[in-house]
Amino acid sequence: MLEYYTNQKAGIFFDDNPHVCIRYYIPSMTEEERKSIEKYPFINKKNLQVRLCDYQKDKTYNFGIPKGYCYDGASIPRLFWRVIGSNTDNRFLIPALVHDVLCENHNYVDNDRNFSTEVFNALLEASEVNAFKRFCMKKSVNCYQRFCKW
Repeated sequence: MLEYYTNQKAGIFFDDNPHVCIRYYIPSMTEEERKSIEKYPFINKKNLQVRLCDYQKDKTYNFGIPKGYCYDGASIPRLFWRVIGSNTDNRFLIPALVHDVLCENHNYVDNDRNFSTEVFNALLEASEVNAFKRFCMKKSVNCYQRFCKW
């Protein structure tokens, strides 16, 4: 496993460097395929094994993200794009990929919402997102997850 990023709270490891791309329309697509791209414009381009280490609880979690997994990127309302950035900002793509997988699969981290948020924050830090934007994104994600009962 390659060490992607580690801080005092979390360690993030991948078996290979993540590779994500933007999905785009082509003329032969059906209306259903186009709607799918509008909803989930990003795609994971390779099978990826992930290891997350929770250093505060001394736990390790392993899971995979399949090639072809599509997701919506960072869910930032357009109103806040001037302050934080748009969902297409390439610094947000890997953090959003991992976080979206964790939100869809709570069991991957034993239903630990706080650790999921710490992983998201650590990935943003690894992507060199500044402290103010990370703070805003971390708090927003945490509030949204509480609202959705996770």
